[in-house]
Amino acid sequence: MIYKDFKDLKLSTLGMGTMRLPVIEGQDSNVDEKATREMVAYAMEHGINYFDTAWAYHGGNSEIAIGKALSEYPRDSYYLADKFPGYDLSNMTKIEEIFDKQLEKCRVDYFDFYMFHNVCEMNIDAYLDEKYDLFSFLMKQKELGRIKHLGFSAHGSYDVIKRFLEAYGEHMEFGQLQVNYLDWIFQEASRKVELLDDYNIPVWVMEPLRGGRLAKLNEEETATLKSMRPGERVPAWAFRYLQSLPSVKVVLSGMSNYEQMKENLGTYETDQPLSEKEMESVMKMASQMLSSKILPCTACNYCVSHCPQELNIPELIGLFNEHRFTEGGFIAPMALMAIPEEKQPSACIGCGNCEKVCPQQISISKVMKEFAGKVKM
Repeated sequence: MIYKDFKDLKLSTLGMGTMRLPVIEGQDSNVDEKATREMVAYAMEHGINYFDTAWAYHGGNSEIAIGKALSEYPRDSYYLADKFPGYDLSNMTKIEEIFDKQLEKCRVDYFDFYMFHNVCEMNIDAYLDEKYDLFSFLMKQKELGRIKHLGFSAHGSYDVIKRFLEAYGEHMEFGQLQVNYLDWIFQEASRKVELLDDYNIPVWVMEPLRGGRLAKLNEEETATLKSMRPGERVPAWAFRYLQSLPSVKVVLSGMSNYEQMKENLGTYETDQPLSEKEMESVMKMASQMLSSKILPCTACNYCVSHCPQELNIPELIGLFNEHRFTEGGFIAPMALMAIPEEKQPSACIGCGNCEKVCPQQISISKVMKEFAGKVKM
């Protein structure tokens, strides 16, 4: 196992995420605790010392399952991360109650790492609102030793993360971002990592395989990778890519069975970052993956100046592309929740003025109609 230094700790570069634990009869909330315990045992035996959970994972049962499994080991033999569930704004008035319950569910007296969960368009105002006193509460828990290291996770835009860091950046010890060789371009992960670098905040990575998309490539994509490293498995390329980024300390993988865990552990026995040529090939392949599915909006904003509804069309197309490429998911609906109704895709009147000035000749009115039909707020 490769380890990275973080303050006075040595963290396994591969961490075990618990959003996709084994379940019984396909029921997400019915975690297979026996299988989970066996996987945790295997992880501990093979050098993983970082485990990540959250309030909502597996219908609230991830914390319970991982708490039971880890309770069999000395408390100083692992690092446990949890998060405050600010993705649900109704939780903002139940901060102390939730935090105490999380400690109870996880069977611990403190969290090694704790995060503002999912900083995004929908909750940034609430996270920054002093009336909820969340920041002060979490800082108090640090003083009491119930949180050892405070950070945040984010699926929001660059601008949202920037607002958050302008308020709390000097107190954030780590930041958890969605980083992989697709999202380096697609979700501007490159800019987000640079932003954290500016604040000297190390990066934790979630979704390294983009929900499994980068574990199963087509024949042409697979052949491209095999031509450079014949013995390297396809999923390993996503991890080797992350090994090439100096800012990354921990990579979380939501391993749901033994086979995935064994393969990933095998990858993390060695540090084999991509060469310059390999990096160029992988990024070219990522661009081709994206171009086949997403609309070529360049955010020139010509359309905005001609829209009688004053819609932020480039932003809406960006969210449409995310939803289309991911074939669903929560990121686009979550971002749309922060947009006023009169600025939603459904507000498009189909006048076509935007299309007359679009250099990419995108059928914008059709896109807005399709988007409004797919994501109903």
